[in-house]
Amino acid sequence: MLTISDVFIKYGDRVLMDHINLTVKDKDRIGLVGRNGAGKSTLLKVIAGDMMPDAGKILRPNGTTLGFLHQELTLPLGKTVIAETLTAFDEVKKIEVRIGAITKELEERTDYESDAYSDLIQELSDSNERYTILGGHTMLADAERILSGLGFKTGDMERLTDEFSGGWKMRIELAKMLLQRPDYLLLDEPTNHLDIESIIWLEEFLKSYEGVVILISHDKMFLDCVTNRTVEIELGSLYDYKANYSKYIGLRKERKEKTASAYKNQQRVIAHKEKIINKFMAKANKTKMAQSMKKQLDKMERIEILDEDTAVMDIRFPPAPRSGRVILDAKKITKNYDEIHVLNGVDLILERGERVAFVGQNGQGKTTLSKILIGIETATAGDIELGHNAAIGYYAQNQAETLHPDLTLIETMERKAPEDMRTKVRHILGAFMFSGEDAEKKVKVLSGGERARLAMACMLLHPFNILVLDEPTNHLDMLSKEVLKNALKKYDGTLIVVSHDREFLSGLTDKTIEFRDKKLYEYLGDVDYFLQKRKLRDMREAEKRTVEKKASVQENNGLSAEEKKKAWEQKKNWQKKIKNIENKISRSESEMEKLEKKMGEQNFYTSPDAQETIDKYDNLKASLDELMEEWETAQEELEKYADVK
Repeated sequence: MLTISDVFIKYGDRVLMDHINLTVKDKDRIGLVGRNGAGKSTLLKVIAGDMMPDAGKILRPNGTTLGFLHQELTLPLGKTVIAETLTAFDEVKKIEVRIGAITKELEERTDYESDAYSDLIQELSDSNERYTILGGHTMLADAERILSGLGFKTGDMERLTDEFSGGWKMRIELAKMLLQRPDYLLLDEPTNHLDIESIIWLEEFLKSYEGVVILISHDKMFLDCVTNRTVEIELGSLYDYKANYSKYIGLRKERKEKTASAYKNQQRVIAHKEKIINKFMAKANKTKMAQSMKKQLDKMERIEILDEDTAVMDIRFPPAPRSGRVILDAKKITKNYDEIHVLNGVDLILERGERVAFVGQNGQGKTTLSKILIGIETATAGDIELGHNAAIGYYAQNQAETLHPDLTLIETMERKAPEDMRTKVRHILGAFMFSGEDAEKKVKVLSGGERARLAMACMLLHPFNILVLDEPTNHLDMLSKEVLKNALKKYDGTLIVVSHDREFLSGLTDKTIEFRDKKLYEYLGDVDYFLQKRKLRDMREAEKRTVEKKASVQENNGLSAEEKKKAWEQKKNWQKKIKNIENKISRSESEMEKLEKKMGEQNFYTSPDAQETIDKYDNLKASLDELMEEWETAQEELEKYADVK
């Protein structure tokens, strides 16, 4: 049983933890929640022994082990993935060496009746038992199984860790930790760099984990699946709920309502007693009674209501500079990484003010296309043409990691600010909840969520008319996500958002593009419309495609010659139908452009045929919407025959 006893931590004038207490029992699975900067990561560091509190202590049973996956990981370079992962078995390897030494010594000794010989036999038995418990006989198989669960392919095992991004290195560190199976497993936002299949695999692993799990995550579904207890840190205090995240939300509301009600009742009682005391104090014969009542009142344990931490960012994106109607036109984009084919001849046209969500399984090219569009990566083939006056802003998945750790917040902003914005950097920092002395903090002391906020603050230093945001909600708490979403709704430029967060995407965009099998599939609606059209319950189903794809191929391979012929005919029919619909769409769009040009002429609305033209335009628009619906349905039908050759 781990005990957090009277822990007090203060940063400057701010009390981060005000003499908090917590008891962690065996097999607890705790979700640690609270606002960005509330102290969640700090508490994990204190539990892990990486940081000492100003007062209080952490008591952990002797002989227990602890693993801590935190946000500032550094993997040694020069080792292969499998070799680095197997370092998790360093203790096992030492035991293996000792077993070999004992065995050799026993073979050479002849003092079979001595106590020393008996002690060696016992040590050998204990070592063999410990070797088995720690997985010595299945080291390689276990390492490969866990790496595979976390998304590594067979061909990745012998690649150097140097070749992998920070997110993949985090997976290696996580694999090492899971293989060690510590008694206390501390995880700080483990899902930020995992795809959906790896998240589901990790959920299943943690559900059956024999030790204690304490984790920080902003993934509600992950918390619900893994945790059975939620501990909230708010304004220096700690609140413990014996429930997963969804149930905690209701219990938290109930607690606050009960506390508010009890506080009001107590205030009424206090006011009544004080009125009587004041009245009795004025009478000589009642003074003693009044003093007695006052002592009782002073001893009353007062109910306190802490101010709730409702501070939020105040984000306002600068007005987007005026651009041409077509702001980006990407044609026949292909991207290969040696033998790996990511995108195959995809097209994308964005008009001024369009709002697009990129969705789909990890590895299907969402981030790759984003980087190609903004010029960070080069396409293997294809062309990209930016429209008149296009100015692109980009927020990468690891944007917060690119900030210099030894610079202060104000230095970070000033280095990125154009001359005319230098005087406004403190105001912008304040809008992102960095006020007063916060500006002089170094980046390296910030939490993951605070770094994400700082990276976004840097984006507001320049006006853009295209914003490309790749997983912008990583590290952000629930309130900050909502504030960012509202700010993006008010943004008047063109928007591309790469995300798997359905709640964040819902109602944010007017077009959804699914990345699947090296192609793009377009849906004229937000993420909810996309899921409805694809007949999917949630984003997890949209992103978990590998198994279904394999099943489809197997089914096709099992067709008879006659069935294959019919399937081929159906495929050709749908292809022909799609071509006809596309021709109709093209004609409708051409006719609408002519009408738009006419409607834009001076004095159009006073002309005799104005209403007739408007009606014709409205009819064409309605017809075009129906054609696009028809096209989407046909594409879905064609997709059923994707593997028919």
